[in-house]
Amino acid sequence: MNPLLQDFNTAPFSKIKNADYKPAILKAIEIAKEEITAIISNPETPTFKNTTVALDFTGEKMGRINSIFFNLNAAETNEEMQKIAQEVSPWLSEFKNDMILNEALFKRVKAVYNLRETLTLSLEESMLLEKQYKGFARNGANLNEEDKLKLRKIDTELSKLSLQFGENVLAETNAFEMHLTNESDVAGLPDSAKEAAKQVAKEKNKEGYIFTLDYPSYIPFLTYADNRELRKKMAIAAGKKAFQDTKFNNEQVVLEIVNLRHQRANLLGYKTHAHFVLEERMAETPEKVISFSNDLLAKAKPAAIKEFNELEAYAKKLDNIDQLQKWDGAYYAEKLKKERFNLDQEILKPYFKLENVIQGVFTIATKLYDLQFEEIATIEKYHEDVKTYNVTDTNGKFIAVFYADFHPRKGKRNGAWMTSYKPQQIKDGTNERPHVSIVCNFTKPTETKPSLLTFNEVTTLFHEFGHALHGMLANTTYNSLSGTSVSWDFVELPSQVLENWCYEKEALELFAKHYETGEVIPMEYVEKIKESASFHEGMQTLRQLSFGLLDMQWHGQDPSEIKSVKEFENKAFAETKLYPDVAENCMSTAFSHIFQGGYSAGYYSYKWAEVLDADAFEYFLEKGIFNKEVATKFKENVLSKGGTQKPMELYKRFRGQEPKPDALLKRAGLL
Repeated sequence: MNPLLQDFNTAPFSKIKNADYKPAILKAIEIAKEEITAIISNPETPTFKNTTVALDFTGEKMGRINSIFFNLNAAETNEEMQKIAQEVSPWLSEFKNDMILNEALFKRVKAVYNLRETLTLSLEESMLLEKQYKGFARNGANLNEEDKLKLRKIDTELSKLSLQFGENVLAETNAFEMHLTNESDVAGLPDSAKEAAKQVAKEKNKEGYIFTLDYPSYIPFLTYADNRELRKKMAIAAGKKAFQDTKFNNEQVVLEIVNLRHQRANLLGYKTHAHFVLEERMAETPEKVISFSNDLLAKAKPAAIKEFNELEAYAKKLDNIDQLQKWDGAYYAEKLKKERFNLDQEILKPYFKLENVIQGVFTIATKLYDLQFEEIATIEKYHEDVKTYNVTDTNGKFIAVFYADFHPRKGKRNGAWMTSYKPQQIKDGTNERPHVSIVCNFTKPTETKPSLLTFNEVTTLFHEFGHALHGMLANTTYNSLSGTSVSWDFVELPSQVLENWCYEKEALELFAKHYETGEVIPMEYVEKIKESASFHEGMQTLRQLSFGLLDMQWHGQDPSEIKSVKEFENKAFAETKLYPDVAENCMSTAFSHIFQGGYSAGYYSYKWAEVLDADAFEYFLEKGIFNKEVATKFKENVLSKGGTQKPMELYKRFRGQEPKPDALLKRAGLL
């Protein structure tokens, strides 16, 4: 029996073999098609219940199976799974198109939508009806037959290309290693980084040290290694991922993706892909995004130029370097930061043992939202590194299942993300609770030390856990509006707001304890963390804006004339450029957020949500960071509501007003 086709609650990882996926996905598609046929052939007049609600509950089996397969394809993949992904993705996009372009189904959806003024619907029901109708209309339901065929072809191609893009980036990440045997080559690196590199070498039966492009290996090397040539080698290797003369080159893939997205938008009656995407976001239009970005750019650029010139002068004074290059930035910034704030990332790490940070974020969730986390061994895992938890409220009521996967592996893509294995919904009177997962790439424990996090990794953990809370506390009727199913420029609010607790003495005292002595992090360090939080904020802001503007350039115009990815990118970066260009490097060919993840025409969301999160946290600061009243308002109006209402309405209900950018500018030291 295929375990994926049995009824299961938590994912039955141990029973699943690669051979199970294709038959299970095919069968699930068949079941979903039968559910759709049942809706269409219902002889009764279309109603909210027999059409809108019935359709929302369609494809449940398929959703569960897909979430297992695609989550593992990101966190624990292998060549066989990647092949399966290439095969099944077109099936799924064809199914989606079959559904959206099904005239009889759309006719019923439209019939209910046209009656919306006469129905007495709750806010959530109205939102479901509107989103469902738009889901059809915005994806081709009103097209003629010939255009529907074109759309199908484009969607099939796009699903293959984005998989291809990700596989190429992963292959290039895994293909590079820098093997060093001279002690002098690792001068400047902290013991923890050397020990980790030694362990990698040992696993590969080699002497000395091996550094890779995985973040826990790459970032410390660029930040601390004294050998400038080797830093250069590492930086160039990272910057030319999928931009080399190998079969994993992504230049053509990028051009094909942007052109297909543009053609798709045109076909649907939109000027560009960005116009299509933004219609359903808080920002609404590309013009608004660009003016928002340029506004911040105007405030950040003078600060960024000043910071860059300072850093360059510092590198000249220290090492007589005339021209600061990309592989120098992190190295000299770390030295300057240490000198200015007398703060060394390495001094902080012993206070951030992974297990303590996890406990810390749990304690904060308990104080704010009355949640309890219990690690349990009875939930199956897909890898021994994964931790599994039962989440309840303080009265013992079951809230969610939580998976956490923290360390890099060969089959895992870089970065950090939150995802889910089962959505929350209320069905047949039962509130089905969600299964939520976060995946990160933190330094592994070594033979002599536990996993000790950099402060950046601590904020990353809080960030992903903020998304997880959005998923776990979901409390809506319909799964398509549940949890993180919100507009993309609102989805980063819960994650980014939680990062703020990492800078507060009251929160740090809960978990930042020395892993050997148990001593709480000294308050002078906390002060320094806060002081240094806005260090180089101008440059950081410029960097984020440059990525967002590059994304808008790719997606906010007709790309058909673009011949060279590299040239196009250089033009897009012109206004935000600080470092000299590196000829053999290109960002777009490995910009997974926009070419593989869901951030196309949406990368600006990080900055947009920063305005929201700074403004929201200001409210907590006014009342106290563990203030129950503010926390409850946030939980009830933001975390539990998903996409049941317009984001600005939810935000205003929490905050009492629209967000102002002042809090962000103040926090960033740009006012």
